[in-house]
Amino acid sequence: MADVLVVGAGAAGLACAGDLVAAGLRVGVLEAGDAVGGRMRTDVRDGFRLDRGFQVVNTSYPQVRARLRLRELRLRPFTPGVLVHGPRGRLRVADPTRRPRDIAGLVSGRQRAGLRDLVALGVLGGRDLLAPPRLLTRGPDRTTRTELAAAGISEELVETFFRPFLSGVFLEDELETSSRFFHLIWRSMLRGTLCLPAAGVAAVPEQLAAGLPPGTVRLGTPVERLTDEGVLLADGREEPAGAVVVATGPAAAGRLLPGLAVPAVRAVTTYYHAAPASPLAEPTLLTDSARRVLNTVVLSEVSRTYAPAGRALVATSVLGASDVPGERAVRNVLAELYATDTSGWEPLAQYRVPEALPAMPPPWPLSRTTRFAPGRYVCGDHRATGSLQGALASGARAARELLTDLADMAAPPVR
Repeated sequence: MADVLVVGAGAAGLACAGDLVAAGLRVGVLEAGDAVGGRMRTDVRDGFRLDRGFQVVNTSYPQVRARLRLRELRLRPFTPGVLVHGPRGRLRVADPTRRPRDIAGLVSGRQRAGLRDLVALGVLGGRDLLAPPRLLTRGPDRTTRTELAAAGISEELVETFFRPFLSGVFLEDELETSSRFFHLIWRSMLRGTLCLPAAGVAAVPEQLAAGLPPGTVRLGTPVERLTDEGVLLADGREEPAGAVVVATGPAAAGRLLPGLAVPAVRAVTTYYHAAPASPLAEPTLLTDSARRVLNTVVLSEVSRTYAPAGRALVATSVLGASDVPGERAVRNVLAELYATDTSGWEPLAQYRVPEALPAMPPPWPLSRTTRFAPGRYVCGDHRATGSLQGALASGARAARELLTDLADMAAPPVR
C-alpha cells in the first residue's frame, strides 16, 4: 500500500512525487498514457523531433534551476528577441543588454519606435529585471493591455510588437491576461534564456521521472474515480493509499474531484513542416502582426537534432484547437512570412492541444492551495500560473501541504 498515490505523470505530478519520496514516503504515480510528460511529449518520426505543441524551457525559472540538471538536457538557445512581420517589413525586437546592436532596428527601421516608447520600454524592462518578484505582484491586477498603456507604451507599439508576441505566450490575442503574470513572464525572459533540449521537451519530464525509485511510475494505468480507500482503476481494480494527489489537466481534475472549481482553458494547434532548406538562417521566433498565426520558428536552427541532415523543421502555431486554418492555408501564410516558396514543404504533423494553458484573467491568484478535502489534493499549472514554473511549483506546494497535514495528524494533542 502506498502512502500517497499521484494521478498523472506530468511536470506537476512528478515534482510532487519527487518531494514526497525525498521525505521518505512510499509513492505511486499512475499515468494513463504510454509515457510520462503530460503535455510535454516528443514524437520522433523519420528523424524529426516533434514536440506535442510548441514549447520552450526558460532557464530563469526557479523550479527549473532547482530541479533539473540543465547541462544533461543539452539546451540549445533561441535568439534573445523576436522578429515581427508587418506590412512594412520585419521589425526586430531584442534585449539591448544582450544584443545592443539590435536597438538600431527599433530606432531607424521602417517601423521604428518613438523616443517615448523607447524610454517606456527601458523603464518597464529595468523594473521587471531588477525588482524582487514580490514587488511585481503587489500592485493592482489588471489586464496586460491596461498595464502596458499605464506604463506609457503607445497603442502603435502594442499592436506592432506586444500583441503579436504575447498572443503566443498567453494563447489569447486581446491581452486580457493578468498583468501580474505578465510582469513575472517579462522578468523571466529578461533574466533567462529560452531553450530547447536537444532530445525534445520530453527530456524534461523524463529526467524528473528518472530520479524516482524504479517502479514508482506505472504507465497505461488510467484512474476511473477516487474512492474512500484510494482510487479505482479503469480496469476495475482498487488501489489503496493514505492520500491521493490529482495532478492532471483541469478537465480530468474536475471529473475526479467533483465540485472542484476549474478555470477556462486556452487552446493551440501546432503545425510541423519539413523544408528542403532553412527559410530563416537564425534561431529566432517570427511573429505576424496580422495575427494569422501566433508564431513560427525553424526549430532545426535552434537545434540540429530536431531534423535529419539536409532538411529543416518549421513549427507554426495558431490559436484554438477546433475550427483552425487548414494546413495549406497555413503554408500560404508562411510563404509570405518567410518570403519563400513553400509549395514543396512537406506537412509532417498537426497537434491540437485543447488544454494548453489555463485562462488567467485578472484578478488571478499566482498560487492556490492544493488541499481539496482530507487526504485529497490537486496540483497543476491551472492551480498556479500557466507555465512549466507554475506546474512544478504547484506540485511542490502539494507535497508541502500534504507533509504538513501528515505531521499535524501525527502530533500529540496539546493539553
